[in-house]
Amino acid sequence: MTSQTSIVVVENINKTFHSKGHTPVKALQHVSNHVDKGEVLVVIGPSGSGKSTFLRTLNGLEPVDDGVIIIDGVEVTSPKANLNKLRQNVGMVFQHFNLYQHKTALENITMPQIVVLKRTKSKANEIGNQLLARVGIGDKGDSYPSELSGGQQQRVAIARTLAMTPKVMLFDEATSALDPETVGGVLDLMKELAADGTTMVVVTHEMGFAREAADRVIFMDEGAIIEEGTPDEVFDNPQHERTKLFLSQIL
Repeated sequence: MTSQTSIVVVENINKTFHSKGHTPVKALQHVSNHVDKGEVLVVIGPSGSGKSTFLRTLNGLEPVDDGVIIIDGVEVTSPKANLNKLRQNVGMVFQHFNLYQHKTALENITMPQIVVLKRTKSKANEIGNQLLARVGIGDKGDSYPSELSGGQQQRVAIARTLAMTPKVMLFDEATSALDPETVGGVLDLMKELAADGTTMVVVTHEMGFAREAADRVIFMDEGAIIEEGTPDEVFDNPQHERTKLFLSQIL
């Protein structure tokens, strides 16, 4: 059910992947949902359930076959949509950081601000340094990605996204490429963002994070939303047998 405060509205989207010599794969099947301003929506489900595809449709990285996606009043699925402008408002943090290896941590954060938002270099540097401090690596601005741990690289990626002041932040398995020791720090940072009222859609295998930080959890399987509710409803009292089976195997 959408509301007046919904910043993300998804209505009946479908996506099928076709590859030569293979049976078509229905990645998304009649998916509808919404995200309210300041809400944290966490998407869980087994591998191949459509979670990441769903996330990637929200900023136009993955076009849908049909259905409608509206973000902050802009119809993403319209042929006339300005996806570059949309992506200024929808920040995405990827599993593998996607940093420029030949640029320092600070430069990774300042360059998009200068190129896309047309900020001056001094202003971009000021914001970049503030955000590096905010994500807990204020002393790493001059370091290159190869000199940083995975957790530190992901913090740079999060700072880079925050620098664009997006209205919605998407996190695609943001901790799955990290070693166990650094996962907690990145999850704590994401919890801080959630507590600050950042609108977030998070695909994750971290059920502790889902339980603690989510306002709402959706469980996907075979491209469809099988179940949704508050963390307590989904984790403590799942209604669907598929959800029960999934949770019994991971909790």
